[in-house]
Amino acid sequence: MKFMKLGSKPDQFQTDGDSIRYVATELATDMVVSVGDVKFYVHKFPLLSKSSHLQKLVATSSDDISEEIDIHDIPGGPAAFEICAKFCYGMVVTLNAYNVVAARCAAEYLEMYETLEKGNLVYKIDVFITSSIFRSTWKDSIIVLQTTKSLLPWSEELKIVSHCLDSIATRASVEPLRVDWSYSYNNRKTENGSDPHWKTGGVKKVPRDWWVEDLCELQIDLYKRVITTIRSKERVSEGVIGESLKAYALKRLPIFGNIQGGDILKYKYLLDTIIWLLPKEKNCVSCSFLLKLLQASVVLESGETGRRELMRKIAEQLDEATAGDLLIRCPNGESTVCDVDLVRDLIERFVMMEHSDDDDFASEASKAKVARLVDGYLAEAARDSSLPLSKFVDLAEMVSGFPRSSHDGIYRAIDMYLKEHAGLSKSDKKRICRLMDCRKLSPEACSHAVQNERLPLRVVVQVLFFEQSRGAHDLPGPVRALLPRGSYGSSRSTTTNSDDDWEGNQTSEELKDLKGELASLRLRNNNVGGGGNNNNNINNNGDDIIKSKKVKKVFSRLWSNKERQGENSSSDTTSESFASTSAEEKNEVAVKVKVLKPVQRK
Repeated sequence: MKFMKLGSKPDQFQTDGDSIRYVATELATDMVVSVGDVKFYVHKFPLLSKSSHLQKLVATSSDDISEEIDIHDIPGGPAAFEICAKFCYGMVVTLNAYNVVAARCAAEYLEMYETLEKGNLVYKIDVFITSSIFRSTWKDSIIVLQTTKSLLPWSEELKIVSHCLDSIATRASVEPLRVDWSYSYNNRKTENGSDPHWKTGGVKKVPRDWWVEDLCELQIDLYKRVITTIRSKERVSEGVIGESLKAYALKRLPIFGNIQGGDILKYKYLLDTIIWLLPKEKNCVSCSFLLKLLQASVVLESGETGRRELMRKIAEQLDEATAGDLLIRCPNGESTVCDVDLVRDLIERFVMMEHSDDDDFASEASKAKVARLVDGYLAEAARDSSLPLSKFVDLAEMVSGFPRSSHDGIYRAIDMYLKEHAGLSKSDKKRICRLMDCRKLSPEACSHAVQNERLPLRVVVQVLFFEQSRGAHDLPGPVRALLPRGSYGSSRSTTTNSDDDWEGNQTSEELKDLKGELASLRLRNNNVGGGGNNNNNINNNGDDIIKSKKVKKVFSRLWSNKERQGENSSSDTTSESFASTSAEEKNEVAVKVKVLKPVQRK
């Protein structure tokens, strides 16, 4: 820290209690100066020789015997006046970043100018501030700027504030290679070279955002002015400014903490200021940080204008977010824990931007990321037992048209919702399972799904067939004929017959039998020898499995057409008649079949 020492005489000021200061000399004092609650017993000559203001006050005083002057409005109070008085006596005074602004304002108040005496206090302080504080020391400029806040409007009128701002902004705008690392408050020096900022050879590498942490010491009003001044010089990237805003917000804004009543207005102003300072350009701050600000705006119930601006920025970068970032809690009094409506608004804005004129905005890759993001978020939000099914489905359907290489994410979310909402009706289970395309489940997800007792049986059967077809590459014709029209070779199928046709306690054992038979079919197909015709073997195996009474019984149960009057076919004839029916009859039966209708693959 830079300092300047004035005077050479020893300090002769003494204290008598908390309210009296006097000069201990053989010569009796002849003037009393009242500064607030403190009385200074001093001599006229040293002070009047350097202060025009005190001369004027003494000249207008009516008491010629014991002069008492009241200067309660002097900036800096008793401490600043004492510095000025010691300078008048020639006593040793040390000026530094903490007291120089108060001394300068007090000297201005006392009119200690060069016109009265050469080398007066105003001149000496100006030289010290200009040559030392503003030109050579980074941290001193920040300290000086902090002290100006309690000395307004004097510090503003004397342009100390503006000079500080310019000094700080100029240093922050310097190329890192030209920065002396010792300027920084938060210099973490290491001797073993483990600090990543140390280059080989012991030369310190200064990062572009070296000044970011230091500015966190400033109050929000001064911080706002510093950032605005830095930005006006147009030499610092918006990305670095974004890093500064993030560091300041995380230190000053209790985003996840409890906020007491008296602090709400202060934090609201702080949040609104940070939002106002956010870079206009995209990707200058992370989406995660923007979502933290959004959560703070929910907690603080901040203004709609700032929240709308935040949501616009978040929507532009939504593909960068994580599911954890979106877990924003609802305000007190809401029925659900997570604010699903707020997330829905963000997705809606993203969708709207997708249809904007910006061709580069919503690429297929970014839409795929948002789809996975929503899947992950729904899996977490589904743990809330109070989350309505309508909100879950509505949010999932907003990204149903987005490309997905896999539907494992939405399956996980559906499974979690079914687990936490065990009392769902069959129709509700049907509704939520429509969100999933069974053909896009990974082998691992299929393996889990076919053993998942929470899923409707119709979904399990469909997953089972798709799993078997993937393993055997192609189902034999007789087995394929058993599938409802549209369920094989297509990502869409129909769902029309009642839940009672698909669900029932008596089908669980039958389903196990079907799994076993189809698994054995896959095994036999995989073990076909090299000399024979693979297709013939597959078809023969298919004929064998269709003749299995167990399989016929299951298919008869699952796909019998109950609405055809007069038909009372046995399990031995149902599958065969379905396989041999005409195209027109198959279409009619397909309308009756209850199979999950997956989302159309884009």
